[in-house]
Amino acid sequence: MLRGIDVSAYQSASYSTDGLSFVFVKATEGRSYVNPRLSAQTKRARDAGLVVGFYHFLWPGNLTAQAEYFLSHAPEKSGDILAVDWETTGDGTHASNAEKDAFIRKLKHLRPHHRVVLYCNRHFWLNVDTTSYAGDGLWIADYVTAGKPRIKAKWLFHQYTSDPVDRDVAHFASKAALRDWATP
Repeated sequence: MLRGIDVSAYQSASYSTDGLSFVFVKATEGRSYVNPRLSAQTKRARDAGLVVGFYHFLWPGNLTAQAEYFLSHAPEKSGDILAVDWETTGDGTHASNAEKDAFIRKLKHLRPHHRVVLYCNRHFWLNVDTTSYAGDGLWIADYVTAGKPRIKAKWLFHQYTSDPVDRDVAHFASKAALRDWATP
């Protein structure tokens, strides 16, 4: 299993890349927020030779506008992974199943040569999701032993802690295998 992290404006642009194979960088949220450290955090990952992914925190409504906003800020480089962060928003709402599915499909339509994955926590996957649609793969958050999320569904990425930073593992044999998968 490969080790990785996900970063947002809460983390420094000089995060440690030691022992990592991949990094997911928060790019956008809704239709108005851009991670102010996006460029620097992306450069740090690329300079370290890591596989890079970008995620968008999904809000309910205006899916096409959100998809276009996300893609206008997420760099477009072959092999980059796109992710949809589906969870409860700051105002206590969340995008519906239909909205989550439509957003993933919109991203796949707008960037057909990029993998698109769904990020959600175990509660959303087991109790909110009704379609099990995760695009090209599931990135599940469940704070248990790395690589052992408490779900039966196939997963590709597992966020297993958020202390002191969001740590993840990927279900690939090597960084080369992850790179090959990420470049369809």
